[in-house]
Amino acid sequence: MTTGVWNDFFVVMLPAFAFVSVRRIALVDEGTLVGRFGPPLLFGAWMLLFWQWLVTSFDIPRVILPAPSLIAVSLIAGSDLLLADFVQTVLRSALIGLAAGSAIGFIVGVLIDRSPFLQRGLLPLAALASTVPLVGIAPIMVMWFGFDWHSKAAVVIVMTFFPMLVNTLAGLNESDAMQRDLMRSYGASYWRTLWSLRIPIALPFVFNALKINSTLTLIGAIVAEFFGSPTVGLGFRISTEAARLNMGLVWAAIVVSALSGSLLYALLGWIERRATFWHPSFRAVR
Repeated sequence: MTTGVWNDFFVVMLPAFAFVSVRRIALVDEGTLVGRFGPPLLFGAWMLLFWQWLVTSFDIPRVILPAPSLIAVSLIAGSDLLLADFVQTVLRSALIGLAAGSAIGFIVGVLIDRSPFLQRGLLPLAALASTVPLVGIAPIMVMWFGFDWHSKAAVVIVMTFFPMLVNTLAGLNESDAMQRDLMRSYGASYWRTLWSLRIPIALPFVFNALKINSTLTLIGAIVAEFFGSPTVGLGFRISTEAARLNMGLVWAAIVVSALSGSLLYALLGWIERRATFWHPSFRAVR
């Protein structure tokens, strides 16, 4: 009877307390560390608490939904395996593919900027390549580049090329005619205008593409590992441990990939703020 009363109290009162606490901390000034990081951290902590309570109270099988405590134990116990998987998938496949695909997209965008003919011919082909399903690209890349990280990086390059190309072209066209005429009046060449005017104005678009690509890289690298990889990698770990019904380690690998993607996105946002501090959007926040 006592347990039932406490469960009823938990169900009724604790969600209300969670709502009030998150609402109050969300009112803190965003210029402080508490105001910036407090709401998402507190909200995440409450979500983990309710998740743990839900699994424990309703005795949900770990195959369907493991408790956060089990995931934490698996994360610690399998730290050596997950560290090797992190290096293989994130530091090799994802980051190298992101850097190469974004760099190629940016360079191609700059080179075809002066050629409407190439834009009309290349953009439809790039759009067509970007619509090819990932499950169709990955097996081909594995056959071309082998089972190691090179084939996964190739998949990421294909996925990240088109967003960077489109955003680069849009950013280069963001400068208006008056600004370009002013540069010409000072005798600036095309390349000087490109370097001093158009690329700086295009930087917000470039960083927007990088942040979009940061969410695509891990997806591409992990899914590509389902189609053949050495005995290491987050995708390999998820597929093999799921077949063994070791769901704690599966969710631990998912946590590692999610944290890696979030940290990469946050890092790009931090770099963007310092590279484009002059942009009106950041000046308005201050």
